[in-house]
Amino acid sequence: LVEFTGCAQLPPAQQTSLPDPSLSPVAHGRVGHANVANVALPNDLWERIRKGFAMPNLNSDLVEDRTQWYAARGDYLQRMTDRSSKYLYHIVEEIEQRGMPTELALLPFIESAFNPQAVSSARASGMWQFMPRTGKDFDLKQNAFRDDRRDVLASTRAALDYLQKLYAMFGDWHLALAAYNWGEGNVSKALTRNQRQGLGQSYSDLRMPAETRGYVPKLQAMKNIVASPQTLGVTLPSIPNHPYF
Repeated sequence: LVEFTGCAQLPPAQQTSLPDPSLSPVAHGRVGHANVANVALPNDLWERIRKGFAMPNLNSDLVEDRTQWYAARGDYLQRMTDRSSKYLYHIVEEIEQRGMPTELALLPFIESAFNPQAVSSARASGMWQFMPRTGKDFDLKQNAFRDDRRDVLASTRAALDYLQKLYAMFGDWHLALAAYNWGEGNVSKALTRNQRQGLGQSYSDLRMPAETRGYVPKLQAMKNIVASPQTLGVTLPSIPNHPYF
């Protein structure tokens, strides 16, 4: 046993000093600011898409006709939305990060019914229906072993790149969508022709093929259904607002 005869002296720096009598105890409090909003994230992806609508509405007899056409085909809408549930979250994320209107997330409904393997008679392929040349222009590789037009991530990136380019060219989303379907050169020529004839420069003013004439009305019809499904007698299956993959 070791007998301790005393207590070691601590260096001055380690000696405990008495509290300063002028100090007062810290009171419990809550951190906050009156101007900070309480933000609740949407539980359903349709709600999130609605909140991002930013395109002007197109109103015409053709829009009304297409809206009623989709609304009357519940089975077809169900199949399309079931397929879209795998990809919509990713598309909305990409669109929001670029600051683009969320109506564009509905475009694959019109292009391919959200089928990544869709191929048209004109050789357009994938969910966003890229033609071979346009796909190559936006770095979608196509060879005997792969076709990036059918790759959901690659084709979504390319489609949004292309739509941003078209919007920068025309300054109007309806014209950009017409160019996505008909080609930017054709839309430019149609605008020039109207300008020479003293006619309007909007989507509705242009002379264009029947397919392009009905293209934006189809997208507007899907927007109308997503915006107010109950009014049109449509039930949209819930798509959770979280990643599928």
